[in-house]
Amino acid sequence: MNNFLIYGANGYTGELIAREAARRGLKPILAGRSQNKIEPLAKELNLTCRTFSLEDKKSLEYTLKEVDFVIHCAGPFSLTAQKMVEACLRLGKHYTDITGEIAVFEAMAKLDESAKKAGIMIMPGIGFDVVPSDCLALHLKNLLPTATSLTLAFHGLGGISHGTRATMTMNIGAGGAIRQDGEITRVPAAYRTREINFGDATKTAVTIPWGDVSTAFYSTGIPNIEVYTVVPEANLKMLKLSRYLGWLLQTKPVQSYLQNQIPEGGPNEKARKNGKTYLWGEASEEKGNKVEARLICPEGYTTTVLTALKIAEKISAGNFCAGFQTPAKCYGADLILEIENTERQEDSRNVRTVSDNDRLKRDE
Repeated sequence: MNNFLIYGANGYTGELIAREAARRGLKPILAGRSQNKIEPLAKELNLTCRTFSLEDKKSLEYTLKEVDFVIHCAGPFSLTAQKMVEACLRLGKHYTDITGEIAVFEAMAKLDESAKKAGIMIMPGIGFDVVPSDCLALHLKNLLPTATSLTLAFHGLGGISHGTRATMTMNIGAGGAIRQDGEITRVPAAYRTREINFGDATKTAVTIPWGDVSTAFYSTGIPNIEVYTVVPEANLKMLKLSRYLGWLLQTKPVQSYLQNQIPEGGPNEKARKNGKTYLWGEASEEKGNKVEARLICPEGYTTTVLTALKIAEKISAGNFCAGFQTPAKCYGADLILEIENTERQEDSRNVRTVSDNDRLKRDE
């Protein structure tokens, strides 16, 4: 039975999801704009396919009528998500995607009431961003219910796909973002750096405008949120430089040049198989107590495939929450532990008092 649609199956991540779905005996409809990519893939996997753009409302709605939900994989999602989710609302079909863009999460959150009226679930971010970190955030909130600040960090992503690079390039020069007193606040790029013990090693990490700045608030209610990642020193310098050249980097000629330099594809099979991703999180409260926890997950794209299909299986079984949802809000903090080769580690001291030795600095 073709009970779900993978739109953007011709893209790097969409194809990975499609291949694993077929390996499991699932029968999604594969769709996208590129006929010369979609049709050969569908033929190889013995799956049904459709080729159309999201501007083709008639074809989009015709295809959605055949399924119960969609896994939207065609980014940049800030340009594509609205058309797909609006069609899902019109036809009463569940919407999921693999975005990591703050603006998309915030736009989807505004559709909560509309989704409830339609009896559907809108759940953006069912991949690496944000399932592991979202589950880690809620786990920390459960350990310290009075938490008012949340810090998340990750490293070990390895290579990134063409689509992810395209989105990052589109947003280069836009600066960073944190959540402060419940509101998303723009800050300079590389706003803060921090030494973080990921378990495998202690590394210098820098703030980035990651999706959890949006989603963790809806999952936990914690009003102050920062997200960090580890980048090479040269990249950190470039981030700081973008504070002053952001206006130039966002001009049409420069964007066109940068987008054209992005290579196709993403990490190869060996890199995906051997890679690991390390996550760390800390929740703290005004009295000075805090809790820490860590996650070790498969490589980022492998995690995306596994979490996307885990959630797809739940929706197929009728297990969903109407309205706008985050993965942890609907399925709980232990959702990520259902993914193979994932381990969660808690700080042995559980709740502890903030130490003066905690290293945190703001880069002016």
